[in-house]
Parts: sequence; structure tokens; C-alpha cells
Amino acid sequence: MIPVFIGYDNKVKIAYHVLAESILRNSSTPVTISPINLNNLKNIYTRKQDPLASTEFSFSRFLVPHLMNYNGWALFMDSDMVMLSDITKLWNLRNENYAIQVCKHEYIPKSKNKFLGNTQTVFAKKNWSSLMLMNTSKCKTLIPEYVNNKSGLELHQFKWLDESLIGELPLEWNWLVGEYPYKKDVHNIHFTEGGPYFKEYKNTEYAEEWFKIYDMTKINL
Repeated sequence: MIPVFIGYDNKVKIAYHVLAESILRNSSTPVTISPINLNNLKNIYTRKQDPLASTEFSFSRFLVPHLMNYNGWALFMDSDMVMLSDITKLWNLRNENYAIQVCKHEYIPKSKNKFLGNTQTVFAKKNWSSLMLMNTSKCKTLIPEYVNNKSGLELHQFKWLDESLIGELPLEWNWLVGEYPYKKDVHNIHFTEGGPYFKEYKNTEYAEEWFKIYDMTKINL
């Protein structure tokens, strides 16, 4: 069983459901999918919404180890993604030497703004935390009090970890649309600037792949 946690934002609910569907359709292993939804975390997550945070789960993602009771591995994913490969292949890349494994992007965003007019912030390790394989027993610093009070950079730049505990994953598991060139054989697409569920991005690269899963997700009543 693969425990998957997906960021949930009430402004773009459909993104969560399409990503979940894409995981279920392609996985050869049973998965459990849990939304990181602030409505379910009221007794744990007390942090005020940061005006620079572009999603509701910008910081609550770091509660995954706590939600796992610091036991075993888990995968966190931003909701603005669509999985094109068997998630089992990603799960099999776990390495016990690390506390987390991420795609180590090294880039400067091309645009100054992204979806819903949010400012495109620039910082080291940007988008590393958008997909994390987490060895939760090695992430015990991330107690709710820590997540609720530390700065965004402290959390997203993994200052709670020694650099040697941050393992690397192939970029194809977190392919940034609009930042990386179009490539057919990627495993997981990340619409970091804005997904096809926004009219302004309905013709963005990989929109066809997203709409294909979207059509499979819809239920005709």
C-alpha cells in the first residue's frame, strides 16, 4: 500500500480529483490517497494564511510525517500535477539513507506571476517540496508546533534537515510545464504556473493529457 498525500485547495478542487484519478488509473499497487485539506486540520494546523502563499497547502504539506505518526514512507504531491506513469516506479526509488527525496530543480522562473494573479516568488530550492518522498521516521523535527511557527523558507528550503539527508529523484517525476521543454516520456507533469483548469492556461503544454484524465474523472448523473 502506497500512502499518497495531495495538497487540497478549495479554489481549484478539480485539480485534486484529476491528479487522484491519474494515480489510480496508472498504479499497479494499491494506494491510499489523502487530501491535505485545512478543513480537516483545524486542531493541528493553526498557522495564519501567508499572503505570499499561492495555495492553501503551502505549509501544511509539512504535516505529513505527523499524520503518518512518524512511521514509514509517504509521498506528498502538489495538486497541480497529473501522473502519467505507474506510481509504483517512483515508490521503488525509496532509499533508506535519506529523510526525503525530491527532484532538485535548479532554475529561475520565467514569469513574474502565476495562476490567480499570485506573485511568482524566487528562492533557492524552489519547487523541491512540490513532490516529496518522505521517510517520516527521519522527519521528526516536523512536529505541528514547528510547522505552525517556522518561516516559509525554513520549511521549503529544508533547513530542518542536514543536506546529506536530501536525496535526488529524476526530474521526469516533477516535470515543470513552461519551465522545461516539452518532452513525451515524462512520468509526472507539474503545471506550476497554472493548469488547464484555468481558462488562461487551457492551451498550455500537456493540457491534452490533463483533459484526457479530466474526462475520465467526470461522472454523468
